[in-house]
Amino acid sequence: MKKLSILGATGSIGKSTLDLVERSPEDFEVVALTAASNVAALADAARRTSAKLAVIADGGRLQDLDDALRGSGCRTAAGQEGLVEAATGEAELVMAAIVGCAGLMPTMAAVEAGKTVALANKEALVTAGALMTEAAARHNATLLPVDSEHNAIFQCLAGSSSNHVARIILTASGGPFLSTTAEQMRSVTPAQAVAHPKWTMGAKISVDSATLMNKGLELIEAHYLFGLPSERIDVLVHPQSVVHSLVEFVDGSVLAQLGSPDMRIPIAHALAWPERIATPAQRLDLAAIARLDFEAPDLERFPALRLAREALEAGGSAPIVLNAANEVAVASFLDGRIPFPDIARLVESALEGNRRNGPSSLRDVIEIDGEVRGAVSMQIEERCV
Repeated sequence: MKKLSILGATGSIGKSTLDLVERSPEDFEVVALTAASNVAALADAARRTSAKLAVIADGGRLQDLDDALRGSGCRTAAGQEGLVEAATGEAELVMAAIVGCAGLMPTMAAVEAGKTVALANKEALVTAGALMTEAAARHNATLLPVDSEHNAIFQCLAGSSSNHVARIILTASGGPFLSTTAEQMRSVTPAQAVAHPKWTMGAKISVDSATLMNKGLELIEAHYLFGLPSERIDVLVHPQSVVHSLVEFVDGSVLAQLGSPDMRIPIAHALAWPERIATPAQRLDLAAIARLDFEAPDLERFPALRLAREALEAGGSAPIVLNAANEVAVASFLDGRIPFPDIARLVESALEGNRRNGPSSLRDVIEIDGEVRGAVSMQIEERCV
């Protein structure tokens, strides 16, 4: 049995992970679960899986968690120290699924503890890619990509040398506004933006998919995961979301990984690697699908993808600025404070004004992230006055 810790157990990825684990109880022992503030869901999951440790990031909810788990035999903890303990304890495999920069410290702790880390936290590589991959090499940790696109590439590579790869191609569904004009996008609502046509995801990642920022963040992730420069990483819009990514090799061969748009498939691959486990995902019926369409992304209507590539090529602190500005802008859009196109405009403004040095430590990453969040928040406040 693999000893498993799930960081972010009550989010979308965490729930899908628990679904798979509970379907294969003979394969996994859950040693730790964490959540941001959802005590009820965390306690329920801990009881169902007989977890040894439950951690609530919000220290003010620790007593509530204690009450909810009284008599269960599950130990409780809270705050950053608790998250790090969950990441570095007896687990062999750590599912890093905490959304945003809140997941940065515990993910790095798991890497430095030499764990096998199933990486579902985009921000870990976007903001601290070099630091994270260097730490993984230094501590003999294994990084397994959970994003459907990166997991698809990982499967297609199957241990191939990067010297054999001509380019990798990330696919994007195009989100809910694939055919929406720039004029129409000025008046889209948060409800429309989170209504993804193919995937069931959280609000933030759904908005990122609608702006194509999600694909931009994946572009940066792919650079660090697979060691390829920007010019050897392409993006294609593929509305059916059946081909999850492709790898073109130097001999002209192209391998693609296909599957239903169900995150339990890449999660299961990461959980069981190097073996495989069954999932309840719908099986692919290519005859019923009948066609697979591809097109180049429109960088005029979706400038976020262009900004992400520019941030990757600029390097240094630019990816941190991109991510922080985007998180603040998306939250403001979801709160109804700014229109949809302003998400990319605020990110572009933050990048244009960036004069910060690149990070040499995780502390630098967190400081730059905080500075950018404050500056973008102030800019939004001034706009809304």
